[in-house]
Amino acid sequence: MIRTENLTKVYRMGEVEVQALRDVNLEIQDGEFIAIIGPSGSGKSTLLNMIGCLDKPTSGAVLIDDINTGKLSENELAEIRREKIGFIFQQFNLIHTLNALENVALPIFFAGVRREKRLKRAEEQLVKVGLEDRIYHKPSEMSGGEQQRVAIARALSNDPEIVIGDEPTGNVDTEAGNAIMDILEGLNREGRTIIVVTHDADIAARAGRTKRMRDGKVLD
Repeated sequence: MIRTENLTKVYRMGEVEVQALRDVNLEIQDGEFIAIIGPSGSGKSTLLNMIGCLDKPTSGAVLIDDINTGKLSENELAEIRREKIGFIFQQFNLIHTLNALENVALPIFFAGVRREKRLKRAEEQLVKVGLEDRIYHKPSEMSGGEQQRVAIARALSNDPEIVIGDEPTGNVDTEAGNAIMDILEGLNREGRTIIVVTHDADIAARAGRTKRMRDGKVLD
């Protein structure tokens, strides 16, 4: 489903160049659960941003279903992000003035779905992550683990084939982190491809396969 070919990313900060990725070659199969682990600054999040079509490589390529994403227009990339990929972020990235239902429904709104249908779909996703009693609560009224489950429900709102988590358990306690991993394992059993970046070896051990990164390279 996903393949990177000699993927390289260089960030320029004034006259300084930072090579975040160095000739990364990686294949991820349809329906796989893969964890990418490594120290801060190893390139994990940059790799996720490339796979998730949030950023473009300096050189090399990311192919999703054999489509070279580097050759797509911004509108085409937005369509892939909206329809094929669900994102879960460490900081949750919820809108604090909206309740859980409204947060989850937001990506469905951008997909052009009418209000009644998108609210019904959003509610279904919140039930799926065990938040049926928190639907009308705002993020400030929820624990970190509950907020992350809202973020997972939002990531699932457009029924993506690929779910990408950048340190999805990084801002919650161990119990909540294990609950989040239970949800991700369940999504994988449904056939979704799951890609998770983590510092936590115990979290990574729950994936079907682990890749380690250091200094912008995949080591194994």
